[in-house]
Amino acid sequence: MKERLLLKNETIPVIPDHVRFEFNEVRKEWVLLAPERALYPDPIATEVLKKCDGKISIQLIGEDLAKKYKAPVEKIVEDVIKMLQDLADKGFLKEC
Repeated sequence: MKERLLLKNETIPVIPDHVRFEFNEVRKEWVLLAPERALYPDPIATEVLKKCDGKISIQLIGEDLAKKYKAPVEKIVEDVIKMLQDLADKGFLKEC
C-alpha cells in the first residue's frame, strides 16, 4: 500500500506527469485532468496550482499569496495546505 503524502510548509508540490493542468479555450477556464477525472478549480485555487511547479515550497506560495491578498501568512498557508492535501490524496499532486 502506498504511504500517504502529508504536506507541510516546507513541502515543494508539483503536478505529476499523468495529470495535466491547462486552460480550456472553449470553456475559458482552467482544468486539472487526470485519467478519467477532471477538476475545474476556482480562480484562487488556479493561482495556487500555477505555483505548484516543483520549484517553491508551500510556505513560499503562502507568502506570495499573502502579499497579493494582504492576508495573514499563517492563515493562507493553512488554507493552501488543506487544498493541496485534498488534491494529493486524490493523486492530483505529489512532492518534488
